[in-house]
Amino acid sequence: MATMLRGRSTWTSRPPPRWYGPRPAQLSLPALWPERKQDADRSAADPALGGVSRGDFPPPFLGLGVFCAPQDPRVLDSMLPYLTAYYGNPHSRTHAYGWESEAAVEKARRQVADLIGADSREIIFTSGATESNNMAIKGVARFYKSRKKHVITTQTEHKCVLDSCRSLETEGFRITYLPVKKNGLIDLKELEAAFQPDTSLVSVMTVNNEIGVKQPIHDIGEICRARKVFFHTDAAQAIGKIPVDVNDMKIDLMSISGHKIYGPKGVGALYVRRRPRVRLEPLQSGGGQERGLRSGTVPTPLAVGLGAACEVAQQEMEYDHKRISQLAERLVTKIMSEVPDVVMNGDREHRYPGCINLSFAYVEGESLLMALKDVALSSGSACTSASLEPSYVLRAIGTDEDLAHSSIRFGIGRFTTEEEVDYTVQKCIQHVKRLREMSPLWEMVQDGIDLKSIKWTQH
Repeated sequence: MATMLRGRSTWTSRPPPRWYGPRPAQLSLPALWPERKQDADRSAADPALGGVSRGDFPPPFLGLGVFCAPQDPRVLDSMLPYLTAYYGNPHSRTHAYGWESEAAVEKARRQVADLIGADSREIIFTSGATESNNMAIKGVARFYKSRKKHVITTQTEHKCVLDSCRSLETEGFRITYLPVKKNGLIDLKELEAAFQPDTSLVSVMTVNNEIGVKQPIHDIGEICRARKVFFHTDAAQAIGKIPVDVNDMKIDLMSISGHKIYGPKGVGALYVRRRPRVRLEPLQSGGGQERGLRSGTVPTPLAVGLGAACEVAQQEMEYDHKRISQLAERLVTKIMSEVPDVVMNGDREHRYPGCINLSFAYVEGESLLMALKDVALSSGSACTSASLEPSYVLRAIGTDEDLAHSSIRFGIGRFTTEEEVDYTVQKCIQHVKRLREMSPLWEMVQDGIDLKSIKWTQH
């Protein structure tokens, strides 16, 4: 243990951290849920225990597998020592407490880099993909603004990317928002036509967070490299789920989020290429940590958790993808075989199977969500869930407004079970049929009336 002697520290052997109770790695999340339900039943029966009802516990995790995944117990296991025994500042170079934390952070940096085929020196820890996107887009644009004032992105990017671009527009930058085809993919010819002599950056999301489509990242990277334009991709929904290699795909900057890959919330990373070198203007000032690009103390437990999540994802990716594909096929096939007039939004082939967006014609999406309140679903991105407007992503692919209002986003992940999928399917079918029976529009359609031929008037 480090002992302070007149302002100096001397180092002797330090005991390993102690953890009281069962090791998290010995527990699995699905195994814990039945115990929690049993506890709820016992509490509800005994007022002395608080009278907690089963409804006070989280619903089935369908919908959390891709959008906000539960933390993997193996990740928690790796973090615990740095939440208890190893609490040094990773930027402190004068004592062993700092050296331990620094070693843990650098190990995590290597784990993140290994997942994407990068050098560990190219990984910058951030608070999440939102910060990474802001750093990449604003940082590159501002650094090269004396010579280049044009940025290209798409209409279906995450809100933080679109808002970053709108912010740049107020600073005098020109932004091209590329449209997408009906399947959600961009037209590469339109991308090539959008380049201008002063284009500094192209930003295209790898996997869309609402409809799950995979953009042709490899082709986009080749186009950008040939024109010597930097290429950034928001890969929060792709990392750990599909193979990504920054060198093969010619990616210059890439945003990563911890909680999308069963890691902790509040941590992410930005990949910044060293050769050819990408220069950024930092968003915040301070102590110059993270190569001077992101000042502020790196939270050691969160960084360790992100690194562990990346390592586990690398080990489990192939198995997870196969299993999630089977569960996704099970969900879509069962729903569409029982319910007519259901549309899958986005390309059916070029997609990540764990993100499914279905529109149920003649059903209000919010009403269906309320009916399915015991299942964790959404009608769009969590970042825009407070808005009652139909999804801008669905509008961008040409979905009618009434159909966009009827869309539900399903997420399937590592801890989703067949039982949860079947339960969700059964409830979904039941409530769609019930809501349609109450809908005058559904009754008119059944009578053969073409709704588009009707001229509606307001009173």
